Amino acid sequence: MTNFAEQLSSSLAAVVEAAAPSVVRVDGHRRVWSSGTVWSADGVVIGAHHALEVDEGVEVGLADGKTVKANVVGRDPGTDLAVLRVEASGLTPPRWGSTDAARVGHLVLALSRPGKSARASFGILGALGEGWRTPAGGKVERYLQSSIAPERGFSGGVLVDVAGAALGVNTAGLLRGSGITLPEPTLKRVVDAVLAHGRVRRGYLGISAYPARLPAALSDELGQRGALIVVGVQPDSPADKAGLLQGDLLVTLAGQALLGIGDLQGLLDEERIGRVLPAKIVRAGRPLEIGVTVGTRP
Repeated sequence: MTNFAEQLSSSLAAVVEAAAPSVVRVDGHRRVWSSGTVWSADGVVIGAHHALEVDEGVEVGLADGKTVKANVVGRDPGTDLAVLRVEASGLTPPRWGSTDAARVGHLVLALSRPGKSARASFGILGALGEGWRTPAGGKVERYLQSSIAPERGFSGGVLVDVAGAALGVNTAGLLRGSGITLPEPTLKRVVDAVLAHGRVRRGYLGISAYPARLPAALSDELGQRGALIVVGVQPDSPADKAGLLQGDLLVTLAGQALLGIGDLQGLLDEERIGRVLPAKIVRAGRPLEIGVTVGTRP
């Protein structure tokens, strides 16, 4: 038993030593530091949006002890990610692994850099999901959550398995009191979009709406119990141009039932921008079919 414990301890220490150069300190807040994860050797770093209070004057502490200036290229509040470009080269990205083989109960390490030295926390994977729409409307390709409690510097750091493969970047800014790990496919999509456009583009219709229960007769006729009632239409928006009116019931979009705001947000991804989507509405008690062209959120 002693030999096993010693071997495990040495193995974990080796994992931390190998992965630590990929984690940096991000100083973009008046009171606290956060962490960042190196994305590319030429100076692209992923940080946490909520931990960056400013866009100018940001500094990054590298693993070699140097502190360099960084520019905030863009942010994605929906996934709580920020993309920075630091004035350095030859950085060390993590060795990304696939989450396909990850299982609840697997041992993991969360690496952060709240100061000059790296810090590691040990735990297990507590939850895995195939996909998730965050409360802020961001799309996450796979949901990961560990038993590791978010501490100072947790956000922006990396989660690795016991073989040293990075599973994703950690954030405590999406769920109150809980840490979430965003997997590499989500990171790549966000980084690529921010580097290309300065942000993650999302479709929008230009309406304010909330869930409403359909009257029994309409529910039976339409085959669903609820819809979204339109309480406001932004002038000159895609919804306005399509003829949507305050008081309309938005029942389906692109053939998908709309029972909550999350259902609508999930249909307004970047790939649908510019497309005309069929919508079923109810106006003055009568079902109607219209087409709505998805716009780009200002």
